[in-house]
Amino acid sequence: MTLVAFGPAASRTAPDGQGVGPLLRAWRERRRMSQLELALRADSSARHISFVETGRSRPSEEMVLRLAEHLDVPVRERNALLLAAGYAPHYPETPLDDPALDALRDGMERLIQGYEPYPALVVDATYTVVAANRGIAMLLEGVPESLLAPAPNAMRLTLHPEGLAPRVRNLREWRSHLLAQMERQIALHRSDALRELYEEVAAYPVPAGTDDGEPADPVAYFALPMRIEHAGRVLSFVSSISTFNTPMDVTVAELAIETFLPADPATAKYLNSLVS
Repeated sequence: MTLVAFGPAASRTAPDGQGVGPLLRAWRERRRMSQLELALRADSSARHISFVETGRSRPSEEMVLRLAEHLDVPVRERNALLLAAGYAPHYPETPLDDPALDALRDGMERLIQGYEPYPALVVDATYTVVAANRGIAMLLEGVPESLLAPAPNAMRLTLHPEGLAPRVRNLREWRSHLLAQMERQIALHRSDALRELYEEVAAYPVPAGTDDGEPADPVAYFALPMRIEHAGRVLSFVSSISTFNTPMDVTVAELAIETFLPADPATAKYLNSLVS
């Protein structure tokens, strides 16, 4: 069963009226790519790229999409580039509860349920939890209702002093990991909402006593674990994030499935004992 119902994906910033040329130049510089390199990849010329970036030439719709593809521009921002160039958006943004996405929702539900008893959840572009399994519900036991409703946010749940933060034994390490992850996303997306969320959670105080050093029985972890207390024991997880390959819809492009794999035999044994 899911912890929360699916809801619409979070909205993002609209184009600010800036022309397509400066926007494309900003993406190219962000990718640390020269005009010549981009031109070679997009089967164009450095002269034409320069004219587009300075506004001396208006790119065709096909050229905008081609440049966006080679610059690895996120789907939502590709629509923004098209609008800035005077064209209609190319990618739809279908509400997650739309019947057209029934197969998608059903598939994600089956995926995270099949992962039980290990925790798994689905989040949107601003970390709003749109679905979660019973493994996540187990970790959230005792978290105040104010953090769980109406639309829980994974970053708030993890880093808030009244959320999971006091239970995370290596909070400073895990907090640094999460904030760095958000910083990378902010650098990739133009999202005021994500920036505001980052500033909010980065300002949360770190509860005392949440970093106890090495575990009593050191384990050779293969990735940074989240070590969290539950029912009088410390569980260790490493996380993996999956997104959809070549999405053609803004909503789908911004979904991420995060799964938590037991990082040591004791954690795996305990979780499996809950369903045996």
